[in-house]
Amino acid sequence: DARGMACPGPLLSLIGAIRQGQVGDVIEVLSSDAGSKTDIPAWVAKAKHEMVRVAEEAGYARFVIRKAR
Repeated sequence: DARGMACPGPLLSLIGAIRQGQVGDVIEVLSSDAGSKTDIPAWVAKAKHEMVRVAEEAGYARFVIRKAR
């Protein structure tokens, strides 16, 4: 849960979770930072992981990512 964190906090939280996880793990990031809407999908694509879902919630976005490598 990275709600309330300023950029690049939510992205750094995701990167840390990806590094600790195993291939196939699904990681969920909740972020209220507007920059995450572009930063997280761009990093996921660049790092060659899988964006499972992005959902707009009340006041934040929910990103669901699967570690692919």
